[in-house]
Amino acid sequence: MRDRVHLLVVDDDTGVLDLLRRYFTGQGFEVSTAANGAEMRDALTRTAVDLVMLDLGLPGEDGFELTRQLRKSWNGALIIITGRGESVDRVVGLELGADDYVTKPFDLRELLARVRSVLRRAHQNATPDDAANQVAFQFGNFLLSPQSRTLRTTGGATIALTTGEYELLRVLVEHPNRVLSRDDLMEHIHGRNAGPFDRAIDVQIGRLRRKVESDPANPELIRSVRGAGYLFSARVSRQGHG
Repeated sequence: MRDRVHLLVVDDDTGVLDLLRRYFTGQGFEVSTAANGAEMRDALTRTAVDLVMLDLGLPGEDGFELTRQLRKSWNGALIIITGRGESVDRVVGLELGADDYVTKPFDLRELLARVRSVLRRAHQNATPDDAANQVAFQFGNFLLSPQSRTLRTTGGATIALTTGEYELLRVLVEHPNRVLSRDDLMEHIHGRNAGPFDRAIDVQIGRLRRKVESDPANPELIRSVRGAGYLFSARVSRQGHG
């Protein structure tokens, strides 16, 4: 990875852009800014960006459509920024492939922690002596490789996963046949508990089911346990390398 992590902040509020540029530059990041979708696309074309912070409330543009466009052509880390109380925006943003979300008004220290958490997950690479990442997990017709952070079918096809989907699936395969609550899963993935109205885990589970279940409406691998959480019911075997 480059010496400095490159962030791209997309927001129509020049005050927010200036605040985040100064704060994250002071924390050692390289920061670019964009006021709209056109500037965002231009910035991504001109330079390598590690993480995008995208405000869903851009005037005249659909933030969800911009998120959808990003996920079609760009695989970096993505944090969406939404207005206070707009829980449906958070859910839809996660469904479209965002790795995390932050609500306005935000605390800069919390935002920094979220950025570092997402980047740590996105850029975690195996090292020769990292035994955990040398193990691949086989379940059903799939092989999850932590070393390459990929999910493949036994036929060799690669299944695209966002950072959040990969991290959730890895937690599940590492704890087969064990009920994990939403708080358990949020703690493993994001280092925090799920709030009482936080549907982030449910959204990610739904996305994973569409990718690994033969019938997502009647899941056999990732099962819901009423009032308790989720259970990964597949038989998981470990292989010696990814």
